[in-house]
Amino acid sequence: MYFVYILKCKDGSFYTGITTDVARRFAEHRSGTGGHYTRAKEAVEIIYTEPHPDRSSASKREAEIKSWPREKKLSLIRPS
Repeated sequence: MYFVYILKCKDGSFYTGITTDVARRFAEHRSGTGGHYTRAKEAVEIIYTEPHPDRSSASKREAEIKSWPREKKLSLIRPS
């Protein structure tokens, strides 16, 4: 099982990624080993997760979400 996740960073920006273990990956982001973006922007909280049966579907969904403007990501996080 894979998960697409969105993190909120200290500056209010979002980071989207995939993982098999959301808690472990968030801990990596918080410790500064999760990636350049979150090392610079400081991950604050997990604001969205979405399960996927395999890496391929998770990667496709991650790419889709990353292409969206902020407003559309917000509508995903907070549906109307």
